[in-house]
Amino acid sequence: MKKFIAILAILVALCLAAAGCAAPAAEEAAAPAGEEPPVEEAAPAEEAAEQVELIVFAAASLQETLTEIAELYQAVAPNVTLIFSFDSSGTLKTQIQEGADCDLFISAAQKQMNQLDAAADPEVNTEGLDFVEQDTRVDLLENKVALVVPEGNPANINSFADIANCESIALGNDDVPVGQYSIEILTNLGLLEGLESGSKITYGSNVKEVTTQVSEGAVDCGIVYATDAFSAGLTIVDQAQEDMCSQVIYPAAVLNISQHLEEAKAFLAYLQGEEATAVFESVGFAPVG
Repeated sequence: MKKFIAILAILVALCLAAAGCAAPAAEEAAAPAGEEPPVEEAAPAEEAAEQVELIVFAAASLQETLTEIAELYQAVAPNVTLIFSFDSSGTLKTQIQEGADCDLFISAAQKQMNQLDAAADPEVNTEGLDFVEQDTRVDLLENKVALVVPEGNPANINSFADIANCESIALGNDDVPVGQYSIEILTNLGLLEGLESGSKITYGSNVKEVTTQVSEGAVDCGIVYATDAFSAGLTIVDQAQEDMCSQVIYPAAVLNISQHLEEAKAFLAYLQGEEATAVFESVGFAPVG
């Protein structure tokens, strides 16, 4: 009998001990009165896209439009920061050749792009340079060459033919596309030699310098792109016809030295889309094709 009582006492003690352990566990599982039950920690959010700085070398005549387009592109690719370098196409081509970082190049003429393209005619790419990522080159835009005058047109210049009577004219340097188109026009009109012999020409290192000279009234007239005349608020008195100069085409290409090929291709594709085209057309550019 004593043995039975001892066994019973041990069983009672074990039951009490088990109950004592279970109570705290139940207390932990149950939320205190008046409080919300604990919420499981959310899984970490998906990592944001890698931040990319995309370097774009572009002809100076694209400054206003590309700056506006960059703001629009933030909504399309918020992880991409566009860094622009605007200058004459010849200067930009030289900088690329000399090792400058660049992902996308937009030239104001075929010549400077051809000089970097291994697939171009060797007579143009005389140094055999190979910077263009093949199958990315496109003819992006067309521009027009225009004759502009200062406010009030004090020299009464109303056509390209009237340049023969001017005392001064601003042109781009001969290594700048707008300067090359200008020389072509003046040569075809038989005016270049007289202007040079009379020391009537002043030069700008890019089209923006030419528009500045005209805006400030430092010259009687100047030859610039129609889009730059629009952006600078200059008066256009004449526009070059097809028989006066070559078609003004802006080629664009991703460069094979780019560290961000896919992002550069994506931005170039965006430049050919409706949203960017609307910005280009607003200042006088036209899509090619």
